Amino acid sequence: MSKVTLRYIAEKTGVHPSTVSRALDPARASLVHPGTRELVQTVADSLGYRPNALASGLRRGRTNTFGVVVVDLGNPFVAPVIRGIENNLESRGFMALIAETQDEPARLGRALDHLRSRKVDAIITTAARAGDEAVLRRVGRTIPTVLAVRHLAGSGLPAVTHDDTLGGRLAAEHLISLGCRSLAQLPGPVAISSFVDRGAGFGAAAERHGTRVLPVGDHAARPDIPEGERLMELLLAAAGDEPPDGVFAHNDQMAIGALAALRRRGLRCPEDVRLIGYNDSPLTAYTAPPLSTIRLPGYELGRIAGEVAVSLIEDPTRTVPPLSLPPVLVPRASSTGLAPDPG
Repeated sequence: MSKVTLRYIAEKTGVHPSTVSRALDPARASLVHPGTRELVQTVADSLGYRPNALASGLRRGRTNTFGVVVVDLGNPFVAPVIRGIENNLESRGFMALIAETQDEPARLGRALDHLRSRKVDAIITTAARAGDEAVLRRVGRTIPTVLAVRHLAGSGLPAVTHDDTLGGRLAAEHLISLGCRSLAQLPGPVAISSFVDRGAGFGAAAERHGTRVLPVGDHAARPDIPEGERLMELLLAAAGDEPPDGVFAHNDQMAIGALAALRRRGLRCPEDVRLIGYNDSPLTAYTAPPLSTIRLPGYELGRIAGEVAVSLIEDPTRTVPPLSLPPVLVPRASSTGLAPDPG
């Protein structure tokens, strides 16, 4: 059989071709009566109809693609965010193009240029760093651009983030509530808003409670396991015989590195040092000991970022206020000493 067309489906269903077109378009299907929509879809499926996404997009001045720019595809926290974005937009007829920056500004610039050349309908990025304002604003003038996870103060771009300041405060108050008398934090890169805000929230809460915070003397170049291990080693070396009894690592990967450093030093967690991370990444409930953390709802954050992107595709002049999701404390054995929590 030759290619199945909308007109052929219309003949088989007795429905006008324009109605068939709307019924098979995820963006316009809601305009068609449910019974008619179901009939058209059933006949289209039986005939093996496959829509021409490119032609459909071009008729509306779109490519039905969107860009997702992330820092590290190997970071287990990234997958739920991408899934939240992609599941939302795929059901609307969009296809994702995904790029990785490895937190390098030059790679961010190249990724954005590639996505622009492919005429994507929108861009969502979780990779923004201080200093990226100009390049992102430039892209945002021609393509709807949404910041997710990380914000950029003064960029003017819509952002869907997490209340990291409150998350840092929850981490400090949790450790203090367990009787910790001296604290420390393993800070993430200073050019990333999430880590700056977490550190500020933690420090302010400790100060309010009059709890001592020992300085580490450095910050992570990258928010990964080796850097968490390195910073914990620095902290323990500086503290000597009096290590802090509560430590906040700015993300779960750094916390896992910190656990390795504690084991190497013969220190027990949580008996000697209570530890808490951030993000509630997959498998944190299965480390030894299971890792206390602050839950950042990655899937939901990605889903909302996708919603914002769609709203801007439909109306590029729309003003979207900043959206911030609340954090949730997830206490586990690394701070509480309680039995392992399977999830």
